[in-house]
Amino acid sequence: MGVQSLSNKPIVASDKPVCLVGGAPIAKDAISAVSDHAGAFVGVDGGADHLLAADMRPAAVIGDLDSLSDQARATFHDCLFEVTEQSTTDFEKALTRVAAPMVLGLGFTGGRLDHSLSVLNVMAQHLQRAILLIDREDASFIAPLGQITFDLPAGTRVSIMPLGAAKVTVTGLRWPFADMAMAPDGFTSPSNAALGGHVSLQTDGPVLVTLPQAHLRTAMQAAVRAR
Repeated sequence: MGVQSLSNKPIVASDKPVCLVGGAPIAKDAISAVSDHAGAFVGVDGGADHLLAADMRPAAVIGDLDSLSDQARATFHDCLFEVTEQSTTDFEKALTRVAAPMVLGLGFTGGRLDHSLSVLNVMAQHLQRAILLIDREDASFIAPLGQITFDLPAGTRVSIMPLGAAKVTVTGLRWPFADMAMAPDGFTSPSNAALGGHVSLQTDGPVLVTLPQAHLRTAMQAAVRAR
């Protein structure tokens, strides 16, 4: 079977988190480390080669498929879904065709800067989705609109970076602030730190929260959207 046609239904549907794997460099053990948190994996174009190297079978391979190796194309021939539209990135092509309570993104940072920025742009456009980007160092998510609270040990790095205009209040950090107007070209809060215990964040716009990758489970809990 070759490349399959698309319909209006999701290509992959799961009641557990789904991990999208992109083509940017990842650690050798990255996929196995995420497997405890993901119910299924989806190769995003050339990211399918990472799954091939990890001997992991994807639920689907989605994208324009122009970066897919011949070996991955042959191995995963029965689950290829080519999306030829030019107005979206491969990340968005996959994200909008996956139905899951949470989407993890692996292999979307650490490569080309414009690719990483485009992923953040897509995340900001899909605020209703719980999406986390994972790499060797970090776990990043856009905070749900409204208020969230999560616990962290003292000294844990917490970065709060706006992806658009937002009014933000945060407590439980070394440098708290209240009703602060944040914007990509204005006030930001990189490399803040937890005091230990509760961290509370309230926002009315898109802000990216980054924690050390060791706190992935906390990031996943904080990123959950109301259903």
